[in-house]
Amino acid sequence: MSVTLAEEIALLSLDDESGAAKDRQSAGWAVAGGILLELAMAGRVTVADGRLTVTDPTPTGTALLDGRLAQLVEWTARKSPRKVSDWLTKDQSKAVAATAQSLRERGLVTEERSKVLGLFPVRRYPEADGSVEQELRARLTSVVVHATEPDDRTSGLVSLLHAAKLHRIAFPDVPRKLVAPRMAAIAEGQWAGDGVREAIRNMQAAMVAITVATTATVIL
Repeated sequence: MSVTLAEEIALLSLDDESGAAKDRQSAGWAVAGGILLELAMAGRVTVADGRLTVTDPTPTGTALLDGRLAQLVEWTARKSPRKVSDWLTKDQSKAVAATAQSLRERGLVTEERSKVLGLFPVRRYPEADGSVEQELRARLTSVVVHATEPDDRTSGLVSLLHAAKLHRIAFPDVPRKLVAPRMAAIAEGQWAGDGVREAIRNMQAAMVAITVATTATVIL
């Protein structure tokens, strides 16, 4: 089964049994960034100098990507180019919800609804079919731990995980210091064209800026 980068990141972040998201905030940025990166790889958007432009509104044929692309087209029509950080902030929760819905429709997770303190609604997504995640983790281990040559999509995934500092959810049993250098090397490699590498650099900078701003707000 072929899944998107965003769905792969979501599968890595969700606890198999409880369905709760680990590293929820960072994983959320990475999910939104994964959709944006995949649209860039498909030639639908460009990202440069911290700005985002839709270059081709034609649907990709993947429902998850096309839903977000339609929103991007509408958003950028009012003003273009727009800041990557603004889009990630605006779209994060919607991108995560759309990704979870896509995983449900594929039969990879189920949805459980409850309320915290009887007031606040919570949704969790326990694993229903672990085959895709098992293949994903085996592929990441092969590429990062055993240094086999990655394909472009796996390189993109590793780049996003590294940018969002999600080493722990990708490799829960391996110390970060043993995988981070290899992940950085893949992220900085020549696996994609200049436009896609520029998109990754811009999204990494945007995620760092958003995280710093969010942390500062919480502290204040």
